[in-house]
Amino acid sequence: MLNQHSTAAATVAIFFVGTEARRAERCVITPAKKSPRSIKACPASNQKAKATCINCNWQKLCLPLALSPQELGRIDKMITVRRKLKRHETLFHTGDDFTGLYAIRSGFFKTSTTLEFGREQVTGFQMPGEILGLDGILNDHHSCNAVALQDAEVCSLPLDLIAKLSPSVKRLQHHVHKIMSREIVQAQDVMLMLGSMRSDERLAAFLLNLVERLHAHGLSRTEVILQMTREEIGSYLGMKLETVSRIFARLIEQDMLEVHQRHIHILDPVALSQSVSQFKGVQVN
Repeated sequence: MLNQHSTAAATVAIFFVGTEARRAERCVITPAKKSPRSIKACPASNQKAKATCINCNWQKLCLPLALSPQELGRIDKMITVRRKLKRHETLFHTGDDFTGLYAIRSGFFKTSTTLEFGREQVTGFQMPGEILGLDGILNDHHSCNAVALQDAEVCSLPLDLIAKLSPSVKRLQHHVHKIMSREIVQAQDVMLMLGSMRSDERLAAFLLNLVERLHAHGLSRTEVILQMTREEIGSYLGMKLETVSRIFARLIEQDMLEVHQRHIHILDPVALSQSVSQFKGVQVN
């Protein structure tokens, strides 16, 4: 049975993720032919327009459909803090008290844990319209670090106000179990990827997932600019940096990819998809 913290937090997570339950993972992607700053959806601090859920360009992505103006107004009143972070700034650390969730308005994040000997293990990537902080629900403290990979802005969702909002926006209760299910399915997919896929299949699945998410945002389906490093990709996929670089080189030789530093152009999406076709259902986030 979900406790009050779990139910309230999951409810707000649902309406920010949306009815289609898009994969969490800050997908570190931006349109290939535009600067990363062009993807930002929120008005800059020096503009007169107030940043609200009603005028946010990400509303259709991170809010469920058919919310009334009154319900949107209640959400806006709850979000009293919109925090801006610089590149490499940490939103929360492992062990910090869990006080609420964070909806990403702009920028990209990575989540990670620190293993023995200080080695970092990347656990996910999150992008605008997604939620950070779900890891803190279980034990009331965060079990990972959340770091901005570029300048970013998040909406703070205090736990006590989430609890007050849940009964007044009753339609959100219907989606509580979807966010929990999504987290379980994602964990299963990652386990399948790490346990069953070869290294080249892992990287291909990862790239395909990135461009699919990019396409879901109305952007290119074949081009992506990675905001994470190859070392971070390797950490997430369970591979060494040298292995990641070697697979990129192989995909280039096979005319599947064209790579210019972090700019990736998928030349042959069909061939890349066929390389992981036996794991078609896997969503790598």
